[in-house]
Amino acid sequence: MQFDSRQLAALSAILRLGSFEAAAQELGVTQSAISQRLKSLEEQMGCVLVLRESPCRGTEAGNRLAAHAEAVALMEGQVSRDLGKATPSDGPLRVRVAVNADSLATWFLSALEEVEGLIFDLVIDDQDHSADWLRRGEVMAAVTSHARPVQGCDVLPLGRLQYVATASPAFHERWFSDGVNAKTLARAPMLLFNEKDGLQSEWLAAHFSRGLTPPTQGIPSTRAFVEASQRGIGWGMNPLPLIWRQLRRGHIVALKEDAMLETPLYWQVSRMLAPVLEPLTASIEEHAGKVLIK
Repeated sequence: MQFDSRQLAALSAILRLGSFEAAAQELGVTQSAISQRLKSLEEQMGCVLVLRESPCRGTEAGNRLAAHAEAVALMEGQVSRDLGKATPSDGPLRVRVAVNADSLATWFLSALEEVEGLIFDLVIDDQDHSADWLRRGEVMAAVTSHARPVQGCDVLPLGRLQYVATASPAFHERWFSDGVNAKTLARAPMLLFNEKDGLQSEWLAAHFSRGLTPPTQGIPSTRAFVEASQRGIGWGMNPLPLIWRQLRRGHIVALKEDAMLETPLYWQVSRMLAPVLEPLTASIEEHAGKVLIK
């Protein structure tokens, strides 16, 4: 099956920007033209590709097709550059990557900063789930905790991100005056990033007991998670590169000394796109190596 490049561009723009109007503005056409291009593409595919909501969302087929279109555009753009046929109007090449929030908050942006000629569309997901985006073909690369390569991908070990169970001194005094143990941990309010966050449970199981179910509070932001720990809202696992200054200054304290949790991270990249993304991969490896431990 052959696809019309204008129709694919319309689909990608709608899903990336969230509306037909924004897609029309980016592509320099009317909103009616965007609607017609999408309608024709959906008729060709025989299925709905975009859910007309606010913002617009892709169906499984729509997301997969949009990712395919962006991958093709990336390869074509690189070929044009290699052959000296690229023009300033072509603009930078777009890359969609899945990354966990803690990597984004500690080292990942430094890696992106060093790469020229690319613009990034980041998908934020837990490191245990980011590889699913690769399996569905919706991203070109991902930072993940999975060492086994997704089919069609290359994998590069990056190192281990260290986490510390932390709380404010006041919180520690209130909830752990009888010591940090299974009994006190079962009562003390615990922070969770979201429903996928298993770091606290993993730490509890490793050092105390499986099956502990403390009261939880959702804080879906890495930096707000650190602040919630400092403010005594709850205890939680925070990445050491983000909190070492607060620990040193006593703004937060470790619940258990010498009881860090280490999460291995890997860079998985589409094998087909690996040559195009080689500069990005090199920068990822370099900057991860400055923060993660081997």
